[in-house]
Order: sequence, then structure tokens, then C-alpha cells
Amino acid sequence: MGRATELRAGSGMNNDRQIKSLQRVEDHGEVFTPSATVEAMLDQVKDETERIDSKFLEPACGSGNFLVPVLQRKLSTVRERYKQSEFEKRNYSLLAVMSIYGIEILKDNIEECKNNLMSALKDFIDEDEDGILYKAAAAVLTINLIHGDALKMKTSQGKDIVFSEWGYLGKGKFQRREFLFDTLTLSSAFSAEDSLFSLLGRHELFTPLKTYPPLRMNEIAELQTQ
Repeated sequence: MGRATELRAGSGMNNDRQIKSLQRVEDHGEVFTPSATVEAMLDQVKDETERIDSKFLEPACGSGNFLVPVLQRKLSTVRERYKQSEFEKRNYSLLAVMSIYGIEILKDNIEECKNNLMSALKDFIDEDEDGILYKAAAAVLTINLIHGDALKMKTSQGKDIVFSEWGYLGKGKFQRREFLFDTLTLSSAFSAEDSLFSLLGRHELFTPLKTYPPLRMNEIAELQTQ
């Protein structure tokens, strides 16, 4: 699936509120990271945050106070790089959304995270909710944001977490491949000397569960209704 930057901190779009309730802190350890701290942390990987196709996973994404500024940085790159081509600007905007991944144990946070990311995109593209790009991005985030437990690598329904890798093939076409989350976490072990996996070929270890035919933006938008 390629390298992903993993963000680790309690998170939520909270206007610098550090908790929603004491009960949530007690039950789930939910404590939010102040925005100034978020920006300082992202500046440590500044080049990656501004690279359109660089993948970011937040294993406790809250309501998105890490993922939203990452998306905003990527969209700024899109604006600067593709300001002369509306066609590529739209396609690379969708690719920026495709690079964002999150896991969250609390369902209300997942919904809030998706809404906050969509709001950031809407501010950028100036398109209403009936637009193809808006619908395609919503469909992608529905797939990329997982209601589940990152430590157990299970969804809220007890199934293995599966992530979709998205790539832009050019000329308005995108590629989607699915990988098991627990398989992706083996990437660091794979390169370790004397690793349990040292005798396995990379093609064996990272074979996707499924590879979809190339999709255009309007076809991705239709995934939202399926």
C-alpha cells in the first residue's frame, strides 16, 4: 500500500477544549490535542503534509484535529500546483482526500471527523453537496474512516479492519486496492534483520485482498449510494 505517516495523539476538532466530558475521559481516555500542538507536530513532517499523495493514518482520529489541517495543507499544494487546470485541480483534490485515513472507537467522533473534513474540502472547491467531486470525496471518507479499535485491529462489528489504497492513474482515472490493516503493520517488521518474515517475498506479504477496475470520479461518487 505504500508508506503512511501515522499520527498518534488524542484528537478532536474542539476549539482547544481538551475534553468533551469527564465520563468520556474515564471510559475511553479521550483527551484532545490543542491546535497549536497539532500544527507544531505536523511541522515536524512538513514535506509529507504538503505532498498530495502522502498517506496519513490517525489511529485515534477523534473529530479530525490532525486530519483536517493535513488535508488543508495538501489542498494548498493542489491550489498552487494546478491553478492553471481546473480538471487536474479537481482530480488532485480528490486524491488529497483519498490520502486521509482514520480509526476511531467512538461513532459520534467518526461522523464529526467526516463532516469536518468535508467542510474543509467544501471551502476549497466551492461546490455544493450535489456536486460530483463533493459526493466522490464523501464516498471515499466513508470508506477511509473506520469505526473500530486500532489496537485490536477490528471494526466496531468485530471484523478485520480493511483499508483501501487509492491512486491516481491520470486522465481522470483512479485505482483502488484493499489491504488488511494487520498486514500493513508488518511493513516495519518486514525490513528487520532476522525477521519472522525475512524469507517472504514482498509480493507475497503485501498482495491486496482485492483490486478494483479503474474508476472515474462520477463512479466513485456512486459508491456513496451503494
